[in-house]
Amino acid sequence: MKDFIASEDSALLEQHGLASYEALWALTLAAVDEPNTERGGWSCVYRLELGEAAYYLKRQSNYLGRSLRRPFGEPTFAREFRSIQRYRQLGIPALRAAFFAQRRVAGEQRALLLTRALDGWQDLEHWLQGWTERSEAQRMAILRACGELVRRLHDARQMHGCFYPKHIFLRERDGEFAAQLIDLEKTRSLWFGERDRIKDLEPLLRRASSWSEAEVCELLLAYVGSGGDVQRWWQRLGARRHNKESRR
Repeated sequence: MKDFIASEDSALLEQHGLASYEALWALTLAAVDEPNTERGGWSCVYRLELGEAAYYLKRQSNYLGRSLRRPFGEPTFAREFRSIQRYRQLGIPALRAAFFAQRRVAGEQRALLLTRALDGWQDLEHWLQGWTERSEAQRMAILRACGELVRRLHDARQMHGCFYPKHIFLRERDGEFAAQLIDLEKTRSLWFGERDRIKDLEPLLRRASSWSEAEVCELLLAYVGSGGDVQRWWQRLGARRHNKESRR
């Protein structure tokens, strides 16, 4: 895959001498958390601040994902980068890539992905804290934003595959909320229609346990639209949740 640099970020990266794989790989930064060391390699995330602009730099080596199309594996960031670009083409709100590159170096498969920081946004886990103390207007606006986000995702025939509160970021302006997605590594096409939609939605509702039935229905109304059968979706989601819990 050819190196990618976003036109909106190229001048700033050039200004700081960071418009290449070599410069970004060699950059010394403090990790934001402990490296992942599964899959026979490692993967780590760093915060990069360039003046008023902030990014997250992700680097990995021999940290591979496998699929039918790539049975011998590829860096997981390669798949995430393709998903980021596909979401942008489809108009699905999600994080933006500033730079991507991969290399084979001394027997290692390396990749790095630079994305813009979502400063000013908070994940849904943040908004769920003290949920019942938030105003009704704020709760309803958050539910609508989440429902509309997943509707745009599924209408574009995409399945996120890891639809958890920590992967939905929201920003409030003038009492309304905008929402977007991160962590697109497991994204794939909706192969099985409604079955995949249920599979994608159910983990979110299971983890957002503070939502009442009426609040979940508010989200589903934003998802299916005024002409949709909210009750049928509620029942199907409940059945999937019951089946998953009974297998534990």
